[in-house]
Amino acid sequence: MSESQVTVPLRVRLQFGHAAVQLVAAEAGVDLLHIKGAAVDPELRPTGYAGSDVDVLVRPSQVDDLDRALRARGWTLYSSFEHGSPFGHAQTYLHESWGYVDIHRYFPGIRLDAAQAFERFASDGHGIEIAGVECRVPSLAGQSLLLVLNAARSAKGLRGDVLNVWNDAPEARRAEITALVAALQAHVAFAAATGDLERYRHDKEYRLWKVVSGDGSRAAEWWARASAAPTVRDGLRILLQAPRVNTEHLSHRLGRTPTGWDVTIEFVRRPLSAVGGAFRSLYRRFGPRKVVR
Repeated sequence: MSESQVTVPLRVRLQFGHAAVQLVAAEAGVDLLHIKGAAVDPELRPTGYAGSDVDVLVRPSQVDDLDRALRARGWTLYSSFEHGSPFGHAQTYLHESWGYVDIHRYFPGIRLDAAQAFERFASDGHGIEIAGVECRVPSLAGQSLLLVLNAARSAKGLRGDVLNVWNDAPEARRAEITALVAALQAHVAFAAATGDLERYRHDKEYRLWKVVSGDGSRAAEWWARASAAPTVRDGLRILLQAPRVNTEHLSHRLGRTPTGWDVTIEFVRRPLSAVGGAFRSLYRRFGPRKVVR
């Protein structure tokens, strides 16, 4: 007997993903806020773009609780905090039915202590229904700020969010967002997204946001991360991590667990690729210009 298969639209799967994660969190007693994607208020994203995965901001002290709860209910770790992003802010899980979920222990660009920042977002938040389950989301101003800060990390995309939620926002909303930027100490990243980064060229985070909001090389990103580190010790630790092979990323690329030889090849390939990227960057900046006739 043949089996029938039904393809579930991505938007629907994402909604059920939000609901599934919320139910797991509620059962485990974990506080979280649903951010980005399907959780964004339609007023802020008229096109209804829902993204490609589920994103939640978790109370920092409860990250381990949510990790255990997700693993116990069928989610597997896809990428860790250590290897998931340059900021180490999110950890990704994969479920065969609900797809990917990113749990954020803090949000890049916000300098305020992560626990205090979560409280600020939660205190102004409210509940919405996603796939029949009540999910907490930040206020409209909070959602707007998160979308703008997210856009700051995208060299080529998401600029539409800045236009929709900041440039075209009513004055009252802009005032709320500005107050939230100050309260969360998010000035530099916010400026990177809104085109005002040069105001902060003497800030220790300037180089980092210059790289991630532009199209800098991987090597430039590592140096910028080290420069932006809170202490010299943290900066040295970041630089010592730079040569290490991201075995999680490599296993996803290969589609299997990498062997020792795979890791060795990657260890040699990465610096060569970085040198090539640096030369290409220099050529684009200082090479011959096309003459427009």
